[in-house]
Amino acid sequence: MSSLNLIPGAINDLIATVNDTHCFTKADRYGMMAAILDESTSEEERGCLDRLLRSFVKGRIHVCDELSSR
Repeated sequence: MSSLNLIPGAINDLIATVNDTHCFTKADRYGMMAAILDESTSEEERGCLDRLLRSFVKGRIHVCDELSSR
């Protein structure tokens, strides 16, 4: 099994981008998966990811087929 190494600030960038565009792109979903699986993710970052998921459940964020929003 290979280890995941997130780029510093990746979670904050992910959250900012998704909150701005209201869309989960494929790149965003892979980034979120990597962040969730990364054991070094802090409790604060996990809380931010949880809030992002709740926004998705509430319909504020939608899944997009685009690879990236940039």
